[in-house]
Amino acid sequence: MKLLELKNMKKGFGSLEVIRDISLEIYQGEVVAVIGPSGSGKSTLLRCLTFLDTMDSGELTYMGRKAVTTDRSGRAVYAPPETLREIKGYFGLVFQNFNLFPHFSVIRNIIDAPVVVQKKSREEALTEGRGLLSKMGLADKENAYPYQLSGGQQQRVSIARALALNPKILFFDEPTSALDPELTGEILKVIRDLAAEKMTMVVVTHEMTFAKDVADRVIFMSDGVIVEEGTPDQVLGNPKHERTKAFLSRLES
Repeated sequence: MKLLELKNMKKGFGSLEVIRDISLEIYQGEVVAVIGPSGSGKSTLLRCLTFLDTMDSGELTYMGRKAVTTDRSGRAVYAPPETLREIKGYFGLVFQNFNLFPHFSVIRNIIDAPVVVQKKSREEALTEGRGLLSKMGLADKENAYPYQLSGGQQQRVSIARALALNPKILFFDEPTSALDPELTGEILKVIRDLAAEKMTMVVVTHEMTFAKDVADRVIFMSDGVIVEEGTPDQVLGNPKHERTKAFLSRLES
């Protein structure tokens, strides 16, 4: 089942063209790793897919519902606010710098959106939130505050917070970039476990071993376009494009 379809997206900031023309599809249950050099447009792509930035032109569809279309002048037109609010419920986003509310306890960080946005009862949200904390190995941290946690623990809380809204797609923007190697392993294990449960995920990452081991598909971006995509073996093991080969060789050197 196709969960997301993006057609001919373009995005710039002033005179800087960050996304030149990108089309992609995401299917239920697959893990897609997005790799590429800094400045290639990876994070901007994720920000546009999650409405944190606005596309300049293109079409974006979630589960058959149009979020963005392009008018005759070539400019992006967004669906009405109420439609976008509903579509936002289809996805979750895990930031590289956690973005937890520092004045909320761990459990309140997790249950706040289900209670406020989805109108769940506090009791139901608490039950589900505690289940997610247990899944993340943090059952004993529900009353702690973010400053009392390690970076790896904070990131696991942010993953639990995203999962609390029961998204169809989970986006990760460099989820390990703020962590040291030991804590990176914690987060990669969580993502591997989610992949085993067939959670649909799009992961912007510099972790090539993770991309090779967990992703069903790897997308290599450079200069605002998708240069190459395919299975990990195809893109990482036997790339066709010189730009991909040059990027991977620099990582190995």
